[in-house]
Amino acid sequence: MHDSPFILWLDDSAASGSPLLGGKFANLAEMTQAGLAVPPGFGITTAAYRHFMAYTGLAEEARRISAEAASLQLEQIKGRTAELLEGIANAPMPADLEAQIRDGYTLLEQRTGVASVPVAVRSSGESEDLAGASFAGQYETFLWICGVDAVLEHIRACWAGMFGEAVLSYRVDGQTVIATGDFGMCVGIQQMVQARAAGVMFTLNPLNGDRSKVVMEACWGLGEGVVKGDITPAQFTVDKVTLEIINRRPSPQTEEYRFVSELGGVALAPLALERGNLICLDDEQVLQLARLAKQIERQRGGPQDIEWAVSEQGEVRVLQVRPETVWSRKQASSLVGESRSPVGHVLARMAGARVARQAAAAEGGKL
Repeated sequence: MHDSPFILWLDDSAASGSPLLGGKFANLAEMTQAGLAVPPGFGITTAAYRHFMAYTGLAEEARRISAEAASLQLEQIKGRTAELLEGIANAPMPADLEAQIRDGYTLLEQRTGVASVPVAVRSSGESEDLAGASFAGQYETFLWICGVDAVLEHIRACWAGMFGEAVLSYRVDGQTVIATGDFGMCVGIQQMVQARAAGVMFTLNPLNGDRSKVVMEACWGLGEGVVKGDITPAQFTVDKVTLEIINRRPSPQTEEYRFVSELGGVALAPLALERGNLICLDDEQVLQLARLAKQIERQRGGPQDIEWAVSEQGEVRVLQVRPETVWSRKQASSLVGESRSPVGHVLARMAGARVARQAAAAEGGKL
């Protein structure tokens, strides 16, 4: 009955570059096929999303909202989308789709050898790389989700994210940019890395576009501290040709993002004292990451924006890869503000509303 699969594994030969995985997860499949260390996982494809929307009768309402969103003010969006979001959250899941998701999670448990394996549930939209805009980072990501029932709940939350205020108010040069076509959403399910340190790196200097440099920001714990901009990260600049570290900017850290068992989720928590005043990456790890950045740039044929993690055992893992957009596209913003750190400031122009929404929450704001 269905020509396209509902599930695609990152290591499936059909996954690399597949439009069924959206931009983000298709890139990770490509990196997996290239032999890079990407945590194992699978995508709930755009075909699965469309099957759910058609089965629940929500597809037409979704198209109507996308078509009219450009004419809505920010304060109007929430009321207009309330019924659709309620349906996505609570409408019955098609039995065939739910069965495949449950089977996929069980297989991931078997592959990793971990019962109730903690996963990242990541949105990967077809609209993330529209001409003239980057929707990457505006959709939802949920960390350390354990158990298939929780995974199913967060898949729905990722689908609903297509119709959130941040996405529907996304602007470039003052003009609202809406994914008005029949765009779908893949949701990636990927084993979490128990990160000792994590962060982002660019295969150019994001502050001035210098392509002879690799610039990275890093923090203890999960990379949310860098992405959200609420931890001042350490920063490193590496010369691409000589692989010399030409700039180090340490940053003392008193807190880190990690899984907190008492809360049952990821939270900002006190950092162990023995780590707080130490730099989170040694020189060899910085150079290993820089070599990895050069390899990915060669593989993909242009400047890249890469999220990575280093496990407690010192293993480097690639978490996300996407084309660098700030220097190749118009600067993008949202109706809801900006982020903080130097490279994080550039990330905010790309990731717009998601980062700003989190920063506003941290400051006691409310959209």
